[in-house]
Amino acid sequence: MRPHLLSWQWQGYELYHRDRANLFLHIATAPLFILGVVAVLASPALGWAALAGGVGGMAVALVAQGRGHRREAKPAEPFLGPGDFVARFFAEQLINFPRFVLSGKWNRARRAAIDSPAGRT
Repeated sequence: MRPHLLSWQWQGYELYHRDRANLFLHIATAPLFILGVVAVLASPALGWAALAGGVGGMAVALVAQGRGHRREAKPAEPFLGPGDFVARFFAEQLINFPRFVLSGKWNRARRAAIDSPAGRT
């Protein structure tokens, strides 16, 4: 895992979130991921349906955001392995993306957003 993951990820966050579609995919799916985590954590009390729904929501967010990031002009830094992937994704969803929104940077990025040709064929 990367040292100082949260600060490392936050420093370059705006560079990797400039495409309009990617920004909207994130604002729609990050809450879904967070709710999925909550459902998975609550599944011992709520049952298998909560576990399945939580994992499903997390998977939908993962796939949608992966597609969104392919649209970005600046691709994300390569993952160092499976542990790095999991740590970075959870850090982004649970901490850095909410911070991006609450700081007003998501809204600024949305106003300045470009429709990146990276995702077009």
